[in-house]
Amino acid sequence: MRILLTANASYVPPRGGATRSNLLWLRYMAAAGHACRIVAAALAEDASKHVQMAQEGLDRATLLERGVEVHEVAERARLAPALRRQIREFQPDWVLVSSEDLGHALLHEAHLSAPGRVVFLAHTPQFFPFGPASWNPDPSATELVAGAAGVVAIGQHTAAYILQHTGRQPVVIHPPIYGRGPFPNLASFDAGLVTMVNPCAVKGISIFKALAERFPTHGFGAMPGWGTTAADRAELAARPNIAMLPNCRHIAEFLSRTRILLMPSLWYEGFGLTVMEAMLHGIPAIASDSGGLVEAKLGTPFVAHVPAIERYMPVFDEHSLPQPVIEPADLRPWEEALRALLADRALYRRVSAASREAALRFAGSLDAGRMPEFLQSLQPGNTVHERPSLANLSPEKRTLLLKLARVRKH
Repeated sequence: MRILLTANASYVPPRGGATRSNLLWLRYMAAAGHACRIVAAALAEDASKHVQMAQEGLDRATLLERGVEVHEVAERARLAPALRRQIREFQPDWVLVSSEDLGHALLHEAHLSAPGRVVFLAHTPQFFPFGPASWNPDPSATELVAGAAGVVAIGQHTAAYILQHTGRQPVVIHPPIYGRGPFPNLASFDAGLVTMVNPCAVKGISIFKALAERFPTHGFGAMPGWGTTAADRAELAARPNIAMLPNCRHIAEFLSRTRILLMPSLWYEGFGLTVMEAMLHGIPAIASDSGGLVEAKLGTPFVAHVPAIERYMPVFDEHSLPQPVIEPADLRPWEEALRALLADRALYRRVSAASREAALRFAGSLDAGRMPEFLQSLQPGNTVHERPSLANLSPEKRTLLLKLARVRKH
């Protein structure tokens, strides 16, 4: 097969779980002899990009050696035309449109240039054109998703969300992003930090900071991510019991310094990759009940309720992300769970063992070959859709899209 994947996100280096998952699928298919290309946004050329590329050990040349050809586009306005050219040149059997496409321009272009050959990869609910979590609801794009040759969800919870809001039943293919193992047991009741990945507003940095204040004699650790702002870094660095942890190539390096993982996400999560990674290594995780995080916990303790983000202000941070309206959370369940895990050795060991066993069983059931098998089972259609026009959008929505055009989420 000839596979073309597109997204309005960086793939060199990858930015988050969605891009890492997609890269894994493409590298697997390339290794199996399928021709694979990516048309994606380029991350701005600055020092942080090259630091991350060095940490990842991944660049365009390395990917090409592994059979994946990457075409990066610096200007977002030129991404859809670039996709059109690549479809015309490459003549793919399938065009995989990842959900990291806020204005849905790539989804529309793919349907126009490769009618009947579009597969929607549903990773990030905020970028879906439908549902209450959507940053940019779009009925016409919703119809394109519902009418795609295939729709892939990364978990059962996300699949149910898609079915509810589009009427389309997706196939669930969880990306085997965790690797084959072995996964060393890194649990330690006596040492390590209470950690969080990607501390920022939507991921629940407010809960993380509040818990650090309530447990001043315990060490906390934060690893910055795509949503962490300069203000977030300054606030965390100003707290004496919070250490700023470096980004790393392998998550085990971060987890080796972790005693307990916090994932207090306030926005709707498609799944909980970081929670699963912690559990694989025996690290107890305390997670919110937002979206697919409950599914990722696999029935293990602890899950705490949070008031989910329901709206955003027309104010944007340095990453071009909108400012969420955050309601105060009840910290008592978080404090009680954390206090119990910090004080009770037997409880810590029970939760660690249960988490590791459930996660190992889950990871062992995953198969990267499910994606090419699914694609080979599909039959192309012949539906053609009209190109959307910005003129049909309200002034408010045009303003929002322009401000969010530079979003580098995942």
